[in-house]
Amino acid sequence: MAVTNTDKDHDTLMIEAMTTYMTECMSGHDPSHNPAHVHRVVGLAQQILKGEQAVHPETPYDQTVVTLAAILHDIGDRKYLPATVTAGSVDPKRMVHDVLAARGMDPRLAERVQTIVSNVSYSNEIKDPARVRSLIDQEGYVELAIVQDADRLDAIGAVGIARTFTYLGAQGPKIKPGERWEMDQSIEHFGDKLEKLEGMMKTETGRAMARERTRRLVEFRTWWEDETGPLFPSDLDKLTTEDYI
Repeated sequence: MAVTNTDKDHDTLMIEAMTTYMTECMSGHDPSHNPAHVHRVVGLAQQILKGEQAVHPETPYDQTVVTLAAILHDIGDRKYLPATVTAGSVDPKRMVHDVLAARGMDPRLAERVQTIVSNVSYSNEIKDPARVRSLIDQEGYVELAIVQDADRLDAIGAVGIARTFTYLGAQGPKIKPGERWEMDQSIEHFGDKLEKLEGMMKTETGRAMARERTRRLVEFRTWWEDETGPLFPSDLDKLTTEDYI
């Protein structure tokens, strides 16, 4: 027998609606930040949640908040804001709250999800790490630790490597307009950020999962350095045809 909307609870309907909304917002993004990325983060968040509930049964995690925050964690991302938002008609810092509230979610829960989404990013934490730690440890936003770890897990390992090169390919000219950009910039990103993420994990489950993915990053970087040798992008112009044979 088919399941109708009247058979589904409010949380399930909200999750379905936000999945549709996220897909509409992100389908035009490059593959480093598209709906497939979000679905992986949701799956990782559920995996981490299950692990943390097993080791910390006393912690009051809200599964619906975890799921919604994972689904919406890239909504309002400054790197992909549409023209209507950058023009000032919409506040990117309130987009998640507003879309949840418009669909009838309890305002307190909508605000909770918005707070988590607003504090997931690496750049936000680097600016004020004490604020993120306070939200989790003192203010009770325990779901932030799970969603943040899930998002960072998708930034490392084999998938993280692919996403790094994809993002450079899609955004390179925009990152440094008029300047030369090379694949080596992706490798630089490993050391500048990605290899640090394991040490920034907030959950025991996320930290354990990050260990192997970080090892893969480091190994790939070693392969890259071995295959590219001592040459730098500036040296490529000096090579002749014979050098490639």
